[in-house]
Amino acid sequence: MAGKRIPPPLDEESLRELALRHVARFATSRGKLLAYLRRKLRERGWGGEREADPEALVARFVELGYIDDAAFAMMKSAALGRRGYGGRRVDEALRAAGIAEEDRTQADAQTASDAWTAADRFARRKRIGPYAAAPLDPKQREKAIAAFLRAGHGYALARRWVDAAPGQAMEEEEG
Repeated sequence: MAGKRIPPPLDEESLRELALRHVARFATSRGKLLAYLRRKLRERGWGGEREADPEALVARFVELGYIDDAAFAMMKSAALGRRGYGGRRVDEALRAAGIAEEDRTQADAQTASDAWTAADRFARRKRIGPYAAAPLDPKQREKAIAAFLRAGHGYALARRWVDAAPGQAMEEEEG
């Protein structure tokens, strides 16, 4: 029985091809692409003439516009907000993707302005507060607040939603 074929070590051309396929297939950030290329180099080894330089390849992709960390941050934060996640959770996801602070300013502003809508989506999805069938007992209330906090929402916002009566119309406070 034949074993699994071991791929040959990477060279400059095959590393570039791997990077191009990855960028074409996935929305990615500079940090995520660099981590992917480093992992592939560890797995397959290097057989190129010059020393492997994944940082230069990623920098070239940024220069060519294949990677835009600010646009990735906007896309990722909007997607997480639509799923009902709050600012802290979005911030963690962007930090994990290697998005630099200067590339996150627009995404952070968008996340802050959509905080109420994200909390509404989360409450609706989890059937909490105005979307609950019945008022929560104290233990259920604690669990609901904990769920809001794990989703990245602030405590005050979580309490407002959790303490709302089933069917109550929620309105965002000004200021």
